[in-house]
Amino acid sequence: MGKEYKAESITVLDGLTAVRERPAMYIGSTGPSGFHHLVYEVVDNSIDEAIAGYAKNITIEFFDDNLVRVTDDGRGIPVDIHKKTGLSGLELVMTRLHAGAKFSHDIYRVSGGLHGVGVSVVNALSEYLKAEVKRGGYLYEQVYKYGKPQTKLKKVKKVQGTGTIITFKPDKSIFKDLTFNLKTLLNHFRQQAYLTPGVKIQVVDCRNNKQRQSYTFYFEGGVKSFIKHFNRTSVPLTDVFYVSGEKDKIFVEIALQYIDSYKENVLGFANNIFTPDGGFHLVGFRSALTRSLNNYARERGFLKEKDPNLSGDDTKEGLTAIISVRLPNPQFEGQTKGKLGNEEVRGIVEGIFSDAFKSFLEEFPKSAEAIINKCILTSRARHAAKKAREMVLRKGVLDSLSLPGKLTDCSSRDPQLSELFIVEGDSAGGSARQGRNPEFQAILPLRGKILNAERARLEKILVNEELKSLILAIGTGIGDKFDLSKLRYHKIIIMTDADVDGSHIKTLLLAFFWRFFPQLVEQGYIYIACPPLYKITFKGKDYYVYTEKEKEELLSQLRSKEKEKQEQKEKSKKFKIKSLDGSAELQQEQSKSTSLKVEIQRYKGLGEMNPEELFETTMDSSSRVLKQVTVEDAIQADEAFQVLMGKEVEPRKKFIQVHARQASNIDI
Repeated sequence: MGKEYKAESITVLDGLTAVRERPAMYIGSTGPSGFHHLVYEVVDNSIDEAIAGYAKNITIEFFDDNLVRVTDDGRGIPVDIHKKTGLSGLELVMTRLHAGAKFSHDIYRVSGGLHGVGVSVVNALSEYLKAEVKRGGYLYEQVYKYGKPQTKLKKVKKVQGTGTIITFKPDKSIFKDLTFNLKTLLNHFRQQAYLTPGVKIQVVDCRNNKQRQSYTFYFEGGVKSFIKHFNRTSVPLTDVFYVSGEKDKIFVEIALQYIDSYKENVLGFANNIFTPDGGFHLVGFRSALTRSLNNYARERGFLKEKDPNLSGDDTKEGLTAIISVRLPNPQFEGQTKGKLGNEEVRGIVEGIFSDAFKSFLEEFPKSAEAIINKCILTSRARHAAKKAREMVLRKGVLDSLSLPGKLTDCSSRDPQLSELFIVEGDSAGGSARQGRNPEFQAILPLRGKILNAERARLEKILVNEELKSLILAIGTGIGDKFDLSKLRYHKIIIMTDADVDGSHIKTLLLAFFWRFFPQLVEQGYIYIACPPLYKITFKGKDYYVYTEKEKEELLSQLRSKEKEKQEQKEKSKKFKIKSLDGSAELQQEQSKSTSLKVEIQRYKGLGEMNPEELFETTMDSSSRVLKQVTVEDAIQADEAFQVLMGKEVEPRKKFIQVHARQASNIDI
């Protein structure tokens, strides 16, 4: 029996202790996303000052030893004494959850820091933090460790201007991967600069003893400029539409453009916070867009009386849109702010957008015609895809007896234990079948290079034999019939040859999953197998290495061991030579150069491995190397696939020219 559950069993966590005990509750995770979120929380305070009209410049600096400094020229955090607590305004903000001026609309009309926990959470999760405030003609500072003040608030010196400087170092006992990704940071701060026109955001990288690298973002055009940047590698079908307006203290800003693409990119923001799960601002936009296009298509004769209305799905293809709202009392789901729940926003967005978009369609008839024609074409393709899907996914087709014939299934029916290996070619498929663990490992061989999903609609995907087999094997259905609960394998592993063709097939499969099964990627069900590049045999023992660097390191280690063994042998052969006068004895050692006789086999393909080798190196869960496919930035992922796999050749050519020197392991 355990200890009796009484009142004294209840632990009360004071101050910021709760944050340190359960950090993921406040920043989402203690992985890379949460680690970067610390920076975003501090910068959000500076952004709020800019939105309020008090800050024009924000600088984020990264130093060695994971030190970060964020500087703004806003009003500066108050340093006078808070009467109720007896603490300075600065210490109150830094050490108490839900303490801040964001709750007062007289101070901040709108803000991203809804819960008032941002900078205090950063303080709690930092092993060092220094807060400096320029206010009232003086510079003030206070130092903290793990959220606790180490000094009293000090008046340091006289200064000009106002602002806040926060310097902090994340706690290495909480964050295991202490590496700031510059590309991720730049994308985020570029986005913030688009959403806050007129503010200059400078990112400075001073790490690794390298020359100071500075990046500056400043955009007067707001979300309209954001759309142009987003579509810079695409073929536009229309001009950029833009509208801004305000009603009931809710400010709305929307920009959109249609491009020659099959995908949709619609991003929603509330008080500059990205809302990946949508909300009422996106609901209002989508309903107004569909209604406006149907009205225009009917009035101008694009849709006849017998034709059905365009659906919301018909208006998505090729659409890029940014919907940004600012409101005094945002209702987000949780501290990570994934979805906006203010229902009143829906009607305001609908009203502001509908009137302006109707005028846009009338003033730009060529753009209007391009949009309507694309939507009608999408509608026809959607109905064709529905027929194709019904043909492929007819009743009973997902039963075990109806699985594709080329699939060698596993005996387990527990998705959490089951693995699907997507293997390049029948030869490798044969080795994988023989070497696998039949209890939980299934094998699906694919012939050749699959269809490029970046350039194909759903109806083409469904009639492609290789992809159709893959869809059936996965079991979730596709498109509007997708059901994650029917996923048959919780590890879907791409296993291709370690050559250029293998890399190409791997990229095609990743494009397919990202475009048609993004949920599988986002929730971590997609993996990449890492077969060895070399087999090195030395004195009857086999070693497997996965990169050129590992090969050289292993050979170096083997040489060192052999040299050490030879030296030990030579020491045992020491002999003494007596001098002529008998006064001394000399010791001499023989030495020989160390030679290494090894067999090195370069694997060009999985088919070269026998079943035992393939299982031992690539499939055995106790020894294999798997890479999990994750997405840190959906915008970045979309852009990468668009450049690498899209219709336009010029962006791809430019990418190759820029990155050609970084290419390695190219088969000639």
